[in-house]
Amino acid sequence: MMEANLTRKHLKLKESFRDFADKEIMPYADQFDKDENIPPEFLKKLAEKKYFGGFIPKQMGGCGWDMVTYGLHCEEIGRASASLLSLFTVHGMLSWAIMKWGTLNQQTYWLPRLASGKTLGAFALSEPEVGSDAKNITTEAAVFEDCYRITGKKKWISCGKIANLFLVSALCEGLSSAFLVEKTSPGLATTPTFGLLGFRGAMLSEVELNECRIPKENLLGKIGFGFSHVAGAALDLGRYCIAWGSVGLSQACVEASVKYSSERTQYGSPIKEHQLIQQMVANMITSTKAARLMCLNAGYLKDINDPDSIIETAIAKYFASTSAVEAALDSVQIHGANGCSDNYPVQRYLRDAKIMEIIEGSNQMQQLLIAKYGYAHYYTKR
Repeated sequence: MMEANLTRKHLKLKESFRDFADKEIMPYADQFDKDENIPPEFLKKLAEKKYFGGFIPKQMGGCGWDMVTYGLHCEEIGRASASLLSLFTVHGMLSWAIMKWGTLNQQTYWLPRLASGKTLGAFALSEPEVGSDAKNITTEAAVFEDCYRITGKKKWISCGKIANLFLVSALCEGLSSAFLVEKTSPGLATTPTFGLLGFRGAMLSEVELNECRIPKENLLGKIGFGFSHVAGAALDLGRYCIAWGSVGLSQACVEASVKYSSERTQYGSPIKEHQLIQQMVANMITSTKAARLMCLNAGYLKDINDPDSIIETAIAKYFASTSAVEAALDSVQIHGANGCSDNYPVQRYLRDAKIMEIIEGSNQMQQLLIAKYGYAHYYTKR
């Protein structure tokens, strides 16, 4: 079983994560979706639990979790609310980028603030005309004597509505670069985005930068490192978080379907006794367990700094998000017309699951990465 790969500490933390999700998140997740918002008082609860500083080192105010623990946390958050998972994803991506590529001054200044939740982070890469083709962004940063001035527009920025700090990708001197941009920076404006298919509570926004001025010390990494190093590291962390969140969403579908099919009767007996219902539940359970094992493998490889963790994360994200969509489709089918109403959460699961296949690198992009890896490792010219 999967649990055999976890220590007692992992299991204890997973239990605490699940308990918090059951009591403090799930009862409000549908309301987050309907309101397209997560209230500030709820975010304070997360800050009190130190959840914003999951993998940030303890000396920087974080919890110092290993990657497996962080993944278990993402699973339980994803099981309860994909919108909330989105906040943790982008906040984690920015935190991870600073941990990996920030100067000592950047780390000592920002990481404690991010860990405490006093500063909330977001990842600003996508643009109105640029999604997967991220190397061809049009946002530009010009160098001045005492600052950078950034001009461009970013779109689909999760938690852009409430974020205090953005990791912005821009071209500087024709080279991809990354910058830390505070929301209060002169020339930055945000416009909330509403009406999405899923992740409705993720508080997305557009971010417009009009000669936005930031200090020179807010360059993250080096000029030219923006996509290959800084954004690359952030996206790898984002895929890992979404992979685990997809496992959580699949698990939510399993639990909802088992409960409903045990209680719903047709033709004088619970529908769980019908073999076609059993088939759908069996497929859900099998795919969810397989996806969880892939995520555990990716987390273990990250913890030992194995370079294969990147491709294993892509594989986990691809499989887990695809499985989440299949589980959500079957879960709605099991619920019948009830599954299409907002009286049951499975309709939200389906809408959110589809977003999982798109964000942090679409599944088609993951397939290209996986195929490239396969040709490099499994074909030897004779």
